[in-house]
Amino acid sequence: MQLPVLVIGAGAWGTAIAVRFARCTDQALVTLVGRDPAQMLAADTDRENKKYLPGVSLPASLKVTSELAAACIEWRARAQKSGPAGLVILATPLSGLQASAAEVFRLLGPPRPGEGLLWLAKGLRLGGGFEWPHQIVSAQCKGWPSGALSGPSFAQEVAAGLPVALTLASQDLAWARTTAQACHGAGLRIYATNDLVGVELGGAMKNVLAIAAGVCDGLALGANARAALLTRGLAEMSRLGVAIGAQAATFMGLATLGDLILTATGDLSRNRRVGLALAGGERIEAILRGLGHVAEGVTTAPALLKLAQAHSVDVPITQSVVELLSGQCSAKQAIDSLLSREPRDEYVG
Repeated sequence: MQLPVLVIGAGAWGTAIAVRFARCTDQALVTLVGRDPAQMLAADTDRENKKYLPGVSLPASLKVTSELAAACIEWRARAQKSGPAGLVILATPLSGLQASAAEVFRLLGPPRPGEGLLWLAKGLRLGGGFEWPHQIVSAQCKGWPSGALSGPSFAQEVAAGLPVALTLASQDLAWARTTAQACHGAGLRIYATNDLVGVELGGAMKNVLAIAAGVCDGLALGANARAALLTRGLAEMSRLGVAIGAQAATFMGLATLGDLILTATGDLSRNRRVGLALAGGERIEAILRGLGHVAEGVTTAPALLKLAQAHSVDVPITQSVVELLSGQCSAKQAIDSLLSREPRDEYVG
């Protein structure tokens, strides 16, 4: 990693990716920007983001600041000297993605040669219609080469330097390949694809399915039941993906199957923890207050159900999660409803 990187958003995942990239160079090429001046001053002083990624030391080469305008000016100056090449990473949750993208364009304007932009947000927003992250970003950052960085990646493990493989999805496959190559290395493997819709659907839907898996485990239904739930969940994801124009092969990839396995079974998964708590009878408002982090599946589930209904796609697991989150049924009733469905063929050749 020898290109300047500007990471905007100092939550757990933004901090982790900034730490990982900064460790790949002994030069001050990576800057992490957060919006809370007090938090960022503490992180810079302590060399640790105690609020979102405690226990992880920030490399000396990583610049930490809350001054976005100054960071943008510095990043651009470095980018134009490096090849030229530079990368902006929007590491905010989906709820903050539009504002972050708009601010980047206000400060930087159109891209200069070699500059590009990635986002890490996962989910689907309901506005006047359905809005994926790439639509939100492209509406604000016109002309920027851009893509989604997604895949099975717990922030703590990424920051610790453990091996991780991700997918970089962009409608511009040549740019995706070039950018993936620039970020590749030191135990970080990045694969390129042009199936942006499929990757974004996978990133959104795996969170919803992870809530369902948490419910399954919270009710102690066993490993057999969890395996069945995840398999049928993947089929649900694939059906909806193909209906909205994604490539069927994408759903065997890192950003879909891989991320589903991690998020639905890993104890660090916030969405899985939501499901576990729901199975224990806790109310969703109390669960979210206790998390202290965003659990994207909670807000994404209703949007995905509406998307599926708009395309006449059957998504029973997603529907059960929506009903559970809205208080229409208990965890046990949601599982009973799924188990009582009429039998059907799986695959018939």
